[in-house]
Amino acid sequence: MNNNCSLICGMEIHAELKTKSKMFCTCKNDPFNAPEPNSYTCPTCLGMPGGLPVMNKTAVEWTIKLGLALHCKIHLFSKFDRKHYFYPDLPKGYQISQYDLPFCYDGVLETEAGLVRIRRIHLEEDTAKLQHKEVNGKKVSLIDFNRSSVPLVEIVTEPDIHTAEQAKAYAKELRRILRFLDIADCDMDQGGMRLEANISLQKGEVDLENLPPYKVELKNINSFRFLEKAIQFEIKRQAEELNEGKVPVQETRGWNDNKGVTFSQRIKEDAEDYRYFPDPDLPPLQFTEAQIETWKSELPELPKAVQARWLKEYGVETRFSDLLVEEREVKDWAEELFTVKFLGDNEKNKLASAVVNKKINWSIETKPEQVAASYKELTKVAEVDPMLLSETIQMVISNNPTVVEQYKNGKTQVIGFFIGQVSKTIGQKIDPQEVSRLLIAELSK
Repeated sequence: MNNNCSLICGMEIHAELKTKSKMFCTCKNDPFNAPEPNSYTCPTCLGMPGGLPVMNKTAVEWTIKLGLALHCKIHLFSKFDRKHYFYPDLPKGYQISQYDLPFCYDGVLETEAGLVRIRRIHLEEDTAKLQHKEVNGKKVSLIDFNRSSVPLVEIVTEPDIHTAEQAKAYAKELRRILRFLDIADCDMDQGGMRLEANISLQKGEVDLENLPPYKVELKNINSFRFLEKAIQFEIKRQAEELNEGKVPVQETRGWNDNKGVTFSQRIKEDAEDYRYFPDPDLPPLQFTEAQIETWKSELPELPKAVQARWLKEYGVETRFSDLLVEEREVKDWAEELFTVKFLGDNEKNKLASAVVNKKINWSIETKPEQVAASYKELTKVAEVDPMLLSETIQMVISNNPTVVEQYKNGKTQVIGFFIGQVSKTIGQKIDPQEVSRLLIAELSK
């Protein structure tokens, strides 16, 4: 970390749920594929007087399932609140959200870069979409309400993120779980998943009991790479200000990838500025332990659990299974592939490597048996006379005394060189494991 400063970072990630209808009305929830702007709208999602909200039951259930997947506790009594602010994309003058009683709280997500605690997961409605264009030579701002009232889940972490790389790993793992649960597409180019990071620096080692007196929010980032770069820039910018004896301004900033800098957008609001109060048009919700247990039992086996089981049962390494558990459909297809009967146990990791590295043409429409057969053909080795093989190994060893010396000095990876020379001399594809075994035996004499 720059100048003996530690990064203190928490994240807020928004993801649009892919329910059939919107959060508080029956309009179609498909803002990215609407035939034209403002076509999936009604008085409720347009914020017109008299339009009353009706809760989307599926969105509530999916939010709680996400919480359970992230090991959250669930509030059995919860409610919706009004969050007041004034902006053109919010015609009511408030957003229906949750404040003090979110559906889910106190969870945790394990990433390759460490554990990140989840503070809360709440459900709200998305806003309309502003589009800044030029019409008849004039710059104008247009509003498309197809996105207004789309169910939006927000996942808020504790300040447990201490590197830009960890922030990226957390966001990627969360996206994988959202897609694996099949509750969100997380199309980041369209804004279906938006990343926000609250950043401050602390002199010396991390001390979460005494947080810095400010934080800077990086808002609406739509790329894992941009997130990492923006945090890295903020670390440098804030460290320079702290070293000059200044306290960075508590504000909201955006990321300009063309210039490689963050830029100020507005002074950051506090919760009091939103004047939260319970929404009088929506009844509070009361859940039972039995409901929660039912939803928990309906959760699929999640990506990391699948990978751990594949490693134990099939010997498939995590580096290969990473890509095969990105999507539920691909995971189900790969599961069938690893259970093809004519595959040996010692072949499944190599098969996974061949599939992931595109050495075999495949799609999830390809029958697993066909892919396994292609792998068998790809790795087919010739039957070689044992005497010829033994003589060739001895000749290759005799012709390469320098490499032999390297092997005996501990550079065991040169076995690969010997295997290549034996195969080249014989002129056929032979079993590398058998050749390796014979080579090691000969070199050990």
